[in-house]
Amino acid sequence: MLFKHPNLLWALSLLLIPIFIHLFQLRRFKKTPFTNVKILKKVEAQSRKSNSLKKWLLLFTRLLLLTALIIAFAQPFIPGKTALKSNEIVIYLDNSLSTQAKMGTATLLENMVQGILKSIPEEEVFTLFTNDKIFKEVRIGDIKNDLLALPYSNNQLQLKEINLKAKTFFSKAEGIRKDLVLISDFQKTINSPTIDTIPDINRHLVKLTPESLVNISIDTVFIHSYSSDNLELKSMLSTNTELDNTPISLYNGERLIAKTSVTFNKNKKGEVIFTIPANELINGEIVITDSGLNYDNQLYFNLAKQDKIKVLSIGDVDSDYLRRIYNKEVFQYSNLSLKSLNYSVLESQNLIILNELNSIPIALQNALQAYKNTGGSLVVIPSSEINMENYNPFLMGLSKTMLVSLVKEERKISQIAFAHPLYKNVFEKEVTNFQYPSVKSYYNIKSAMPKILSYQSGDPFLVGEDGTYLFTASISKENSNILNSPLIVPTLYNMGMASLKMPEIYEMIGSKTTVDIPVSLTKDRILKVSLKDFEFIPFQQSFTNKTTLTFNDYPGVSGIYDITDEGKTIKNISFNLPREESLLHYLDLDDLKASSKNDNISALFQNIEKDNSINELWKWFVILALAFIFIEVLIQKFLK
Repeated sequence: MLFKHPNLLWALSLLLIPIFIHLFQLRRFKKTPFTNVKILKKVEAQSRKSNSLKKWLLLFTRLLLLTALIIAFAQPFIPGKTALKSNEIVIYLDNSLSTQAKMGTATLLENMVQGILKSIPEEEVFTLFTNDKIFKEVRIGDIKNDLLALPYSNNQLQLKEINLKAKTFFSKAEGIRKDLVLISDFQKTINSPTIDTIPDINRHLVKLTPESLVNISIDTVFIHSYSSDNLELKSMLSTNTELDNTPISLYNGERLIAKTSVTFNKNKKGEVIFTIPANELINGEIVITDSGLNYDNQLYFNLAKQDKIKVLSIGDVDSDYLRRIYNKEVFQYSNLSLKSLNYSVLESQNLIILNELNSIPIALQNALQAYKNTGGSLVVIPSSEINMENYNPFLMGLSKTMLVSLVKEERKISQIAFAHPLYKNVFEKEVTNFQYPSVKSYYNIKSAMPKILSYQSGDPFLVGEDGTYLFTASISKENSNILNSPLIVPTLYNMGMASLKMPEIYEMIGSKTTVDIPVSLTKDRILKVSLKDFEFIPFQQSFTNKTTLTFNDYPGVSGIYDITDEGKTIKNISFNLPREESLLHYLDLDDLKASSKNDNISALFQNIEKDNSINELWKWFVILALAFIFIEVLIQKFLK
């Protein structure tokens, strides 16, 4: 027990005064003679005995009365565990996508916000941060409207990130109680491989759990197959429980164009195929309805008439195989000899192939170097009789590559760099046993570019990166049989496809995405991206034959966006939220270390307030003093 005014306790020393008065009887009695004193002696003895008891009782009662009053004025109290320390509170409020799940009639996030609004005293100063917002050193009234309008975020902080971020909000002063409150549904996506402990900080966990754990998610959609007339779209779905048929709809804008149902297998996976007309502009939306999370009930995508990729082959040799690979449906292929080449057409090409030139004119070298600097893609296929002194300065300036010597020995092409971007989604598995193509002669090179195809000796047959590719041997029929190998088709085809990055039918929010738009912009023109009233300007890089848009932090809302040039829509692009939180898998709080673990926000803040509170006792001592007054009255009245 402590006192607010301990100096008043010195008044207890005044209690010695009535004690002294009682012990030393200062009152003098007058003696009166009587003839018969026998009866008087008996009365005197009884009276003295009775008076002595009453005086002692009154003395103790009054002493206790004064003691209670003095202690009451000294204001005694019993402090809570940390009541005598200053207090700092930092709150993490999880507004991730999984908090869309229902708890009662409201979502988890809405319940979290209401719990905070009802539990924190109005005068309390605290810091609150979410996955994407910070409210530093505020009172609850300052941020009430912000919390009520708090949007969901696709950026889920990890526990380690939460701890590190929270540390920055606490002061470095010692002797202060520091409380970190984590309010979340604690999806497994929040967990970190390693979780830092925070010394001198009390970490409290509040876990809110949805009433229903049933959820269906549209995970992805992609082009399954296509023909000249029709296109098949396959959509993959998943659930976390056993379900019967679930309706699913496909819209083109506002128009319903297909409706079917999906059945889930024992692995809780489902798929559905939509057949739609080929080469038709579609701003698509796949929609389901369920009682779980809302964000994964729709998936947006775009199907557009693809811009043809411009491919130019320069050379006098047979190039029919190139014409067959670069078909008219996807590519705009042309072949020119050196004599008929107009250098002005180079800058408009997406891919240029130097097809077995013995030497490269200096003017063409300079034009190709400028073309590469503006983002173009280049493939160099040497002949068996090239002028290395002519080639090497060009290759060194292009990719720091040099031809060393011509090796006239047969080699088999047996090694494939399956991880190279050129072969992404080409092979279902790594193939080690196939009919190896071969060459009769090749060039030894020195190059920093990674190998794509190699001979059995380890020497490279094809190297390349960043849109620059170099074959180390002629691929003519006289020198190689690779044109008869199935390996040549995906190799050259993907070189062409990579030269103009076609947008996927949709992109994921939160991941870095680049999209090439076949528009060349002047200095003052920029491309804008918009959805309804929201508009932003992405990072963009303009080249002579295209403009590359880069998306990272924006946008943050799923939907079909317009890409506009001076107010005119030139293309659409769809963005969807990631599906990691759709599984509704939660952590067990018993696996986490914390000062307290709760399922109720109000109960937690009541406990924190109790630890910081003071139990004042002066009222009880006033009541005790009144009780002693009452006891004294009873003694005076009934004790004769």
